[in-house]
Amino acid sequence: MSFFHELAHQYIDGEWRTGSGSWDIIDFNPYNGEKLAAVTVATALEVDQAYRAAERAQQEWAATNPYERRAVLERALRITGERADEIAEAIIDELGGTRLRAAYEVRGASEVLREAVRQSLRPTGRLLPSVTDGRENRLYRLPVGVIGVISAFNFPFLVGMKSIAPALALGNAVVVKPHQSAPVVGGGLIAKIFEDAGLPAGLLNVLITDSAEIGDAFIEHPVPKVISFSGSDRVGRHIAGTAAGHLKRTILELSGNSALVVLEDADIDYAVRAAVFSRFLYQGQVSMAANRILVDRSVAAEFTGRFTAEVAALKSGDPRDPETRIGPVFNAFQADALTALVDRAVADGATALVRGRTRGNVVEPTVLTDLPAGSPLLTQEILGPVALLMTFDGEDEAVTIVNDSPYGLSGAVHTGDAERGVRFAQRIVSGMFHVNDSTVQDDPLVAFGGEKTSGVGRLNGEAVVEAFTTQKWMSIQHGRSVFPF
Repeated sequence: MSFFHELAHQYIDGEWRTGSGSWDIIDFNPYNGEKLAAVTVATALEVDQAYRAAERAQQEWAATNPYERRAVLERALRITGERADEIAEAIIDELGGTRLRAAYEVRGASEVLREAVRQSLRPTGRLLPSVTDGRENRLYRLPVGVIGVISAFNFPFLVGMKSIAPALALGNAVVVKPHQSAPVVGGGLIAKIFEDAGLPAGLLNVLITDSAEIGDAFIEHPVPKVISFSGSDRVGRHIAGTAAGHLKRTILELSGNSALVVLEDADIDYAVRAAVFSRFLYQGQVSMAANRILVDRSVAAEFTGRFTAEVAALKSGDPRDPETRIGPVFNAFQADALTALVDRAVADGATALVRGRTRGNVVEPTVLTDLPAGSPLLTQEILGPVALLMTFDGEDEAVTIVNDSPYGLSGAVHTGDAERGVRFAQRIVSGMFHVNDSTVQDDPLVAFGGEKTSGVGRLNGEAVVEAFTTQKWMSIQHGRSVFPF
């Protein structure tokens, strides 16, 4: 409890502060309802103070020797490793993540930090030829300045680090607004790591607040040049429109409706294990999760029997139990919504091969099949432990089904012929697609992002250089130009 009270504050210009709003965000444990902390919300005044602090600090940071910036990132990486158990405990308490899922997030964030260490020394410019005699063209990569980061509830430590660490490494300052359900894991924990790593004051600020208090002030403020957002496509559309009106860049990691496809020559046992992980990691509250599991009709009976047996055996309950695979969803509203969604699907004609109960915020796994054509479930994101099992006849029909979605984030195909899988993946409209693996993948070196309504822009690797820097052309005329007048 004291751990949460210590970090559940605004962090502005190197100071831990109480917000000046008139109401509190209450941080609850989603499994047992325990109150972890209360945070008085930040107002538009604190938004301005955080951005102005970041603006002041960024200029000196950008001029700092990149080896010094690298040293801060190295210390942050070391501290994250030293506090891995503590961070995992916070993920379990604040987010309801199982121990397996907490370890997954800490490991992923550490890899992002490790890559940020390297990014701090990335090339900063290029020399280019010119059509004009005597001219030397220099193209410099410069930090954009200040980045506004709005992170989601589901993987706030990892997702926050995916923007924060490389942005800092490249010479920017950052202001973060974590999801109100994850103020510590998505905000205070990260700020404390960088504070203890020696990051100068003002370069990382955390604002715990809500749009009900600040409206669009976080997006519209004149200081940030880029807004990096992870969350629903509904909110992403609003952020994109608002930012565009102020000529700001956006990096949007949005919703998904991914499919895992099992072709007739797949290793069925392996495909079952991949499908269970892809759908039920963190209770299915993952944008890359396999909402839809498509199986060739010739192997559907075998796959279905094994898949439903594995799902039915998943242990649900207390996320602190190392054997638990399905913990609570993030709040009671989501638990009720998922229960109603399954009830409505069954009433409309779907068959529940596995029908889980809802106990508090713990929603046990459900597997639905025989969904009627046109069911909205087939094209929407389902943030919960509900799997849709579908059959197809041949690759062409599978491709049609997978692409019949407004989303295009991730996906996977299982086949005994890897190159066949690659050919299949090339026909899918998505930002990411994986052959003989799960739909849930993240690699700090590889561009991460979606197509269609799953997002705009990419993070990780070279993509963050594009996202968080700008290019400046400088030319030098070593001879004399000839002017027409």
